[in-house]
Amino acid sequence: MARQHEQLVLPRKVYPPLMKHTTTHSQTEPAAKGFSPGFAALGLEASLLTTLEALGYEEPTPIQREAIPPLLEGRDLLGQAATGTGKTAAFALPLLQRIAHGPRQRPTALVLVPTRELAVQVSEAVQRYGKELRISVLALYGGQAMGPQLQALRRGVEVIVATPGRALDHLRRKTLKLADLQVVVLDEADEMLDMGFADDLDAILEQTPATKQTALFSATMPPRIASIARRHLKNPVDVTIAREPVKAGAAPRVQQTAYVVARQHKVSALARVLDIATPKSALVFCRTRLEVDEVTAALNGRGYRAEAIHGGMSQVQRDRVMQAFRSGQTELLVATDVAARGLDIPSVSHVINYDLPSSLEVYVHRIGRTGRAGREGAAMTIIEPREHRLLRAVEQHTKAKITVAAVPSLGDLLAKRLERTKTSIQETLEAGELEDFRRVVDALSASAEPADIAAAAIKLVYRSHGGERAEEEIPAVSTRAPEPYRPSRPAYGSAPQQGDRARAPRGGPARGGRAAGTVRVYVGAGRAAGIRPGDLVGAIANEAGVPSRMIGAIEVEERFSLVDVQEEAARQIIEALGRTRIKGQKVAVRLFRD
Repeated sequence: MARQHEQLVLPRKVYPPLMKHTTTHSQTEPAAKGFSPGFAALGLEASLLTTLEALGYEEPTPIQREAIPPLLEGRDLLGQAATGTGKTAAFALPLLQRIAHGPRQRPTALVLVPTRELAVQVSEAVQRYGKELRISVLALYGGQAMGPQLQALRRGVEVIVATPGRALDHLRRKTLKLADLQVVVLDEADEMLDMGFADDLDAILEQTPATKQTALFSATMPPRIASIARRHLKNPVDVTIAREPVKAGAAPRVQQTAYVVARQHKVSALARVLDIATPKSALVFCRTRLEVDEVTAALNGRGYRAEAIHGGMSQVQRDRVMQAFRSGQTELLVATDVAARGLDIPSVSHVINYDLPSSLEVYVHRIGRTGRAGREGAAMTIIEPREHRLLRAVEQHTKAKITVAAVPSLGDLLAKRLERTKTSIQETLEAGELEDFRRVVDALSASAEPADIAAAAIKLVYRSHGGERAEEEIPAVSTRAPEPYRPSRPAYGSAPQQGDRARAPRGGPARGGRAAGTVRVYVGAGRAAGIRPGDLVGAIANEAGVPSRMIGAIEVEERFSLVDVQEEAARQIIEALGRTRIKGQKVAVRLFRD
């Protein structure tokens, strides 16, 4: 396809992050009286303002300030802003206001998102914002039983938040009706395209009314997004929220630190860093599922409340883990980059990279999980000596200083534990109510000195902080400043991501070690359907006419399979397999992104 046709020509208006932009609205003053002037000035109704007040919202973010007014006016909108800037409220609030005044027998709003986690997150947010309006919201995503979804659709629901694949499933079943849609939102559109959902999006949007309002939000605006916008948006308002520049010498909101350690000591180093930092809520990122499971087990063995989340878990397991983390029952979430997009947990204070990711963009997205909404955050990275030089590339990309520090010593750990013990005792003294315990002291004073009694009590507190756990000294390695970055082969960020698995059942490199010029094809059937690697090779060779030499690693999971193929043959394979049956059944086939 000729690239010159994928260019959307629109009058682009770029707003710096904190620039004031005044818009005149028809909302009368009495309806907004008593509420935040920032949100009231945007034209939101009193019911929504009441909810925002109750949720503690004070001032709109830049994307909210610029997107809400035109959306309330019924305009299509093309919005570009980074994750974590308030995009959900930017489209959810006008969406709710609009559909509240129309017919509500069948779905009147559809929000399409790339991941199951984001579907749950957005649906919960829309539910919160629409509390006063009593608007029903339903999340539709794969990995969830069809029965409850079908029952909810039969009962009736106003807002659908769905992943493209599951929305298309319901459309084909004729269990999802879009004839009454007033609003369609594409959230994280660049991610949906990266995951191979372009055809699904077109198929869904073609079944929506021509009169609908459409909003498209994306962190980036590559030509493919422009193509989608050209086909499905009508004279859209174009809003771009520029990234906040980092001034030279200014302290970033996310304080970045790197610890250099030999590979065999990485787990110990991670635990040591956590022991010193004592985060209340932290994300730990690993490259592979195996590492996630190993690190989670090691942290739990040290007394932490850690949970794992990765692509190999069932949806029920993932939902349970996320609920535990959001509620504070779990203090550490150990994840692959599957969790890097779609997770919005405002209380995360620390992000820890157990491994450097394979691209600079993924690194930025990881550390963007902390330091949100004006809060300070901390990002820590455990690196091996051979990775030391890569820090310069990271610094150049993030425009922020990375402090290279030695892993805390046993002495540092001892001092930290004693400090925590002292703090605990001071807080207990300040709280008072010690009469019952003084009687114990009086009884013990007959045979021991008061100072010894106090020391014994402190020892018990110290032990409760892990003070008597056997520890090893972690050998120090050089922490010299990073050398000037000189790209080698391959350059940092150019290697394929290792992804969520590290095994290759069929010949060829493991996932994440994919050969150059190959892509991964997702096939919606696996072991449960009796699929074997040979079946996929045969189907590709026979139906698509592609020689076996163009087929790489094949992974057959319980309910899906992944096939590495030469990029030039991918489209031919997807189209051919989409028309045929594998093991007697039609299956979904699309490009897959780790």
